[in-house]
Amino acid sequence: MDGFTCSRCGEFHGEFPMCFGAEFPDFYFSVPPEERNARIELTESLCVVDEAHFFIRGRIEIPVTGSNELFCWNVWTSLSEENFIRVNERWNDERRTEEPAYFGWLQTQLPGYADTLNLKTMVHTQAVGIIPRIELIEKGHALTQEQQAGIAWQRVTELVEIAMHG
Repeated sequence: MDGFTCSRCGEFHGEFPMCFGAEFPDFYFSVPPEERNARIELTESLCVVDEAHFFIRGRIEIPVTGSNELFCWNVWTSLSEENFIRVNERWNDERRTEEPAYFGWLQTQLPGYADTLNLKTMVHTQAVGIIPRIELIEKGHALTQEQQAGIAWQRVTELVEIAMHG
Protein backbone atom coordinates (compact mmCIF):
# COMPACT_ATOMS: atom_id res chain seq x y z
CA MET A 1 0.00 0.00 0.00
CA ASP A 2 1.24 3.46 -0.86
CA GLY A 3 -0.80 5.29 1.74
CA PHE A 4 -4.09 5.33 3.57
CA THR A 5 -6.71 7.56 5.11
CA CYS A 6 -6.51 7.08 8.85
CA SER A 7 -9.78 6.36 10.66
CA ARG A 8 -8.34 7.83 13.88
CA CYS A 9 -7.15 11.24 12.66
CA GLY A 10 -8.99 11.47 9.34
CA GLU A 11 -5.81 12.44 7.47
CA PHE A 12 -4.19 10.77 4.51
CA HIS A 13 -0.79 9.30 5.39
CA GLY A 14 1.41 9.00 2.30
CA GLU A 15 3.29 6.00 3.64
CA PHE A 16 1.94 2.76 4.99
CA PRO A 17 4.48 1.68 7.63
CA MET A 18 4.89 -2.06 8.01
CA CYS A 19 7.26 -2.02 10.98
CA PHE A 20 7.12 -0.42 14.41
CA GLY A 21 9.42 -0.86 17.34
CA ALA A 22 10.64 -0.08 20.80
CA GLU A 23 13.91 1.70 21.55
CA PHE A 24 14.28 0.09 24.96
CA PRO A 25 13.22 -3.08 26.77
CA ASP A 26 10.38 -2.40 29.20
CA PHE A 27 12.69 -3.26 32.11
CA TYR A 28 14.78 -0.18 31.20
CA PHE A 29 12.01 2.02 32.62
CA SER A 30 12.25 0.34 36.03
CA VAL A 31 15.51 2.23 36.55
CA PRO A 32 15.06 5.88 37.62
CA PRO A 33 16.16 8.26 34.83
CA GLU A 34 18.93 9.79 36.94
CA GLU A 35 20.47 6.30 37.48
CA ARG A 36 20.28 4.97 33.91
CA ASN A 37 23.75 6.08 32.78
CA ALA A 38 25.37 4.30 35.71
CA ARG A 39 23.24 1.14 35.71
CA ILE A 40 22.43 0.45 32.05
CA GLU A 41 24.64 -0.53 29.12
CA LEU A 42 22.71 -0.03 25.88
CA THR A 43 23.50 -0.47 22.22
CA GLU A 44 21.10 -0.58 19.28
CA SER A 45 20.68 -4.35 19.74
CA LEU A 46 21.78 -5.27 23.26
CA CYS A 47 21.00 -4.05 26.77
CA VAL A 48 22.31 -4.97 30.22
CA VAL A 49 20.74 -3.60 33.41
CA ASP A 50 22.67 -3.82 36.70
CA GLU A 51 24.96 -6.47 35.18
CA ALA A 52 22.15 -8.92 35.99
CA HIS A 53 19.38 -8.48 33.40
CA PHE A 54 20.17 -9.18 29.76
CA PHE A 55 18.17 -8.23 26.65
CA ILE A 56 18.43 -8.50 22.89
CA ARG A 57 16.46 -6.67 20.23
CA GLY A 58 14.72 -8.73 17.58
CA ARG A 59 11.82 -8.75 15.16
CA ILE A 60 8.43 -10.40 15.35
CA GLU A 61 7.27 -11.05 11.79
CA ILE A 62 3.55 -11.50 11.14
CA PRO A 63 2.56 -12.70 7.66
CA VAL A 64 -0.15 -10.74 5.86
CA THR A 65 -2.61 -13.24 4.42
CA GLY A 66 -3.03 -13.25 0.67
CA SER A 67 0.29 -11.47 0.10
CA ASN A 68 4.05 -11.82 0.45
CA GLU A 69 4.15 -8.94 2.94
CA LEU A 70 5.18 -9.09 6.58
CA PHE A 71 4.01 -6.78 9.35
CA CYS A 72 6.81 -6.42 11.90
CA TRP A 73 7.35 -5.39 15.49
CA ASN A 74 10.91 -4.64 16.60
CA VAL A 75 10.94 -5.82 20.20
CA TRP A 76 13.20 -6.69 23.10
CA THR A 77 13.36 -10.05 24.78
CA SER A 78 15.32 -11.21 27.79
CA LEU A 79 18.12 -13.75 27.62
CA SER A 80 19.81 -15.74 30.34
CA GLU A 81 23.30 -14.54 31.21
CA GLU A 82 24.76 -17.68 29.64
CA ASN A 83 22.89 -17.14 26.36
CA PHE A 84 23.68 -13.41 26.34
CA ILE A 85 27.40 -14.21 26.65
CA ARG A 86 27.05 -16.78 23.85
CA VAL A 87 25.31 -14.26 21.60
CA ASN A 88 28.15 -11.79 22.19
CA GLU A 89 30.80 -14.43 21.50
CA ARG A 90 29.18 -15.25 18.15
CA TRP A 91 28.08 -11.67 17.26
CA ASN A 92 30.35 -11.35 14.19
CA ASP A 93 30.68 -15.06 13.43
CA GLU A 94 29.24 -16.07 10.03
CA ARG A 95 28.29 -19.45 11.55
CA ARG A 96 26.09 -17.90 14.23
CA THR A 97 23.02 -18.99 12.27
CA GLU A 98 23.91 -22.55 13.29
CA GLU A 99 23.19 -21.68 16.92
CA PRO A 100 20.05 -23.17 18.43
CA ALA A 101 17.28 -20.70 19.28
CA TYR A 102 17.54 -19.02 22.68
CA PHE A 103 14.63 -18.88 25.12
CA GLY A 104 13.53 -15.47 26.39
CA TRP A 105 10.68 -13.42 27.82
CA LEU A 106 9.22 -10.64 25.68
CA GLN A 107 10.10 -7.25 27.18
CA THR A 108 8.04 -4.96 24.96
CA GLN A 109 4.42 -3.95 25.46
CA LEU A 110 2.82 -3.86 22.02
CA PRO A 111 -0.20 -1.70 21.23
CA GLY A 112 -3.28 -3.48 19.95
CA TYR A 113 -2.82 -6.56 22.14
CA ALA A 114 -3.57 -7.65 25.68
CA ASP A 115 -0.47 -7.56 27.90
CA THR A 116 2.54 -8.75 25.90
CA LEU A 117 5.15 -8.42 28.66
CA ASN A 118 6.82 -11.66 29.64
CA LEU A 119 5.37 -13.79 26.85
CA LYS A 120 7.52 -16.83 26.10
CA THR A 121 9.76 -16.42 23.06
CA MET A 122 12.50 -18.10 21.10
CA VAL A 123 15.25 -15.91 19.63
CA HIS A 124 16.50 -17.14 16.25
CA THR A 125 19.88 -15.72 15.28
CA GLN A 126 20.11 -14.48 11.68
CA ALA A 127 23.09 -13.73 9.44
CA VAL A 128 25.56 -11.12 10.68
CA GLY A 129 23.97 -7.69 10.39
CA ILE A 130 20.38 -9.02 10.38
CA ILE A 131 18.15 -8.53 13.42
CA PRO A 132 17.20 -11.80 15.17
CA ARG A 133 13.77 -13.29 14.45
CA ILE A 134 11.57 -13.60 17.53
CA GLU A 135 9.14 -16.51 17.63
CA LEU A 136 6.29 -16.34 20.13
CA ILE A 137 5.67 -19.65 21.89
CA GLU A 138 3.15 -18.42 24.48
CA LYS A 139 0.10 -20.62 24.00
CA GLY A 140 -3.28 -18.92 23.66
CA HIS A 141 -2.09 -15.33 23.24
CA ALA A 142 -3.46 -13.37 20.25
CA LEU A 143 0.03 -12.26 19.21
CA THR A 144 1.23 -15.87 19.01
CA GLN A 145 -1.86 -16.85 17.04
CA GLU A 146 -1.43 -13.97 14.60
CA GLN A 147 2.25 -14.77 14.08
CA GLN A 148 1.39 -18.38 13.30
CA ALA A 149 -1.74 -17.84 11.18
CA GLY A 150 -1.14 -14.40 9.68
CA ILE A 151 -3.40 -11.36 9.62
CA ALA A 152 -5.61 -9.68 7.03
CA TRP A 153 -4.91 -6.20 5.65
CA GLN A 154 -7.77 -4.86 7.78
CA ARG A 155 -5.91 -5.96 10.94
CA VAL A 156 -2.66 -4.49 9.60
CA THR A 157 -4.41 -1.14 9.12
CA GLU A 158 -5.86 -1.35 12.63
CA LEU A 159 -2.41 -2.05 14.14
CA VAL A 160 -0.79 0.76 12.12
CA GLU A 161 -3.41 3.26 13.30
CA ILE A 162 -3.05 2.15 16.92
CA ALA A 163 0.76 2.30 16.72
CA MET A 164 0.70 5.76 15.13
CA HIS A 165 -1.99 7.35 17.29
CA GLY A 166 -2.41 5.24 20.43
